[in-house]
Amino acid sequence: MSASITPPGGIDPRKDSLIEYPSVFPIKVMGAMVDGFAEAMCQVALQFDPAFDARSIELRPSKGGNYLGVTLNITATSRQQVDDLYRALTSHPMVKIVL
Repeated sequence: MSASITPPGGIDPRKDSLIEYPSVFPIKVMGAMVDGFAEAMCQVALQFDPAFDARSIELRPSKGGNYLGVTLNITATSRQQVDDLYRALTSHPMVKIVL
């Protein structure tokens, strides 16, 4: 007979995320259309995913040309990694929004 162990609070951390790890995870970042924005976002991504390939980014300028959307395709290995990356991106001075 095997006993089922319920973690404190009844929450199973393996079911705490809808993402299956590891997986490719796109993160969209929007900032002003300035020189070096895409490169700066790639540098942040590399801090959290050493295998990040800058050639995989997607760039989308706004209709008015004032903003640039950058999609970073990282390899997500844990919820902590993704959360830390979101915090780093949202606190970056060049970033307006992260999705």
